[in-house]
Amino acid sequence: MANIHVDIVAAEGHIHSGEAQMVFAPAEMGDVGIAPRHAPLLTRLRPGTVRVQQPDGAELEFFVGGGILEIQPHLVTVLADTALRAKDADEAAALAAKQAAEEKLAGAKDEMDTARAQQELIEAAARLQFVQKLKSPRGH
Repeated sequence: MANIHVDIVAAEGHIHSGEAQMVFAPAEMGDVGIAPRHAPLLTRLRPGTVRVQQPDGAELEFFVGGGILEIQPHLVTVLADTALRAKDADEAAALAAKQAAEEKLAGAKDEMDTARAQQELIEAAARLQFVQKLKSPRGH
């Protein structure tokens, strides 16, 4: 079976590079599944989980806080605003970020503050959901 190369990069640095059978990503207009020889596509990402199904069938999960997804027939590139490996997930930090975003939204003074706080809350809530899903007994 053919594979597709995946690179996940964020401001924090290079997060992942490797081969995959399939990649699933939270595109702005809905989740996408990417197989080898996928048609070229460039789209924005919303906060959520990128899943990389490796050639051996094992699955890796990464949280992305938004960004850009570029798909070429043999290459998937995720340029994330922020990214987090599943093994680095911290529920307490995710919960604290969500609470801070809620407080910021409650104290917003104008439309710009409100919009910024809403975006932070969306990202923080998605991150917390990612962490809690990892900690659940089934993992999914």
